[in-house]
Amino acid sequence: MRVHILQHVAFEGPAAIEKWLIDRNYTFTITKFFQRDSLPAQDDFDVLIVMGGPMGVEDCQQYPWLVEERQFIQESIKRDKYILGICLGAQLIARACGARVTKNKYREIGWFDISIIEENLPEILKGVFPENTEVFHWHGDIFEIPQGAIHFAASEACAYQGFVLNGRVIALQFHIETTKDSAALLVQNCRHELDSSSYVQSEEQILADSTSFNRINQMSSRLMENIAETYTSPTSGNKID
Repeated sequence: MRVHILQHVAFEGPAAIEKWLIDRNYTFTITKFFQRDSLPAQDDFDVLIVMGGPMGVEDCQQYPWLVEERQFIQESIKRDKYILGICLGAQLIARACGARVTKNKYREIGWFDISIIEENLPEILKGVFPENTEVFHWHGDIFEIPQGAIHFAASEACAYQGFVLNGRVIALQFHIETTKDSAALLVQNCRHELDSSSYVQSEEQILADSTSFNRINQMSSRLMENIAETYTSPTSGNKID
């Protein structure tokens, strides 16, 4: 299973996902758009992970590579790749599928509960999320659910927190890959967004409890394990690497 990661800014990397891949000796590569890296050929990877970032999906004038990235995601979906999008990555998947991405009523930053719609969970998400669980958020936009996708998560501040398309394209508005160190980088680079509004916590609240990061990183590991197991299952038709 060869993994490719799309990273938009230096301070928002794959964090716990990278550790999971290294610990299990998986091959992975990264396109760092902020370094003007080129995209790989579609035949060079099996699983695509699209990270977050402070830009919006329509900020193409400032970040011209967003246009190429959206086309790349569209092609990856057509080729039945396994895809995981996180925050901006989820929004880019939604936009690539023709759904709208707009400003949410609330900015949501910090530790807030999501509600899981258990009956909507496909096999690839089984055992990953408790029915109601606290996860980490850092976003101000919201995606619509693309046609044909299954909506499986919501929060008090944001009605659409997650969807799955075709059983293998996973979009998470929230973060489960964030570690305490990567959260500290987010705070350092995006502190101006901590505006004390209704669903925005303080730096102290965000970084107070290391066990919260450990808990969400366990969810991240379970999700990656499910992707790997689904990819290499006999019914998938994929070669086990």
